[in-house]
Amino acid sequence: MEKNLERIQVASIGLDKDRFLRQLLGYLAESLQEVTGMDQAEGFISLVGQKIGDELNAHYLQSLKLTQLDRHQIAAVLVDLKRRIDGDFYLIHADERQLVLGNRRCPFGDKVIGRPALCMMTSNVFGVIAAENAGYARVDIQKAIANGDGHCHVVVSLDGNDMEAGREYFRSGE
Repeated sequence: MEKNLERIQVASIGLDKDRFLRQLLGYLAESLQEVTGMDQAEGFISLVGQKIGDELNAHYLQSLKLTQLDRHQIAAVLVDLKRRIDGDFYLIHADERQLVLGNRRCPFGDKVIGRPALCMMTSNVFGVIAAENAGYARVDIQKAIANGDGHCHVVVSLDGNDMEAGREYFRSGE
């Protein structure tokens, strides 16, 4: 029994907590997409993204000892939070009206391929943080690794006048 246990413990399985959780989320998103359809799957994932966005925004504000982020801080926070979860987001452009971000590596790794409903996590977390601090945000994921684009291209509008595509977010209570 001990010999089998030792062999099992050193077997090259490629399983750790991170990989397991990515697989779990990937299969959950895939199942939601197949069973409920894309719109419903995105809706369910949006609910989770809203909660995570609220929580992360509160953590950043508390940590930075701020009551509100300015537009430059919003951009820095969006890049930083993805860095912390092993994404590779970077700022392409920022002005008073919008933030444009790119991404070379999804935090979900290859488990995101074919599961675009998971992009609602990015949309909601970005949208919630931007809207809570700027008053309004519209997030348009124009390219996504999940769709096979090889990279992500995300536009976060902060004034609502420059684009019609994407999902709108408002400061809570407004």
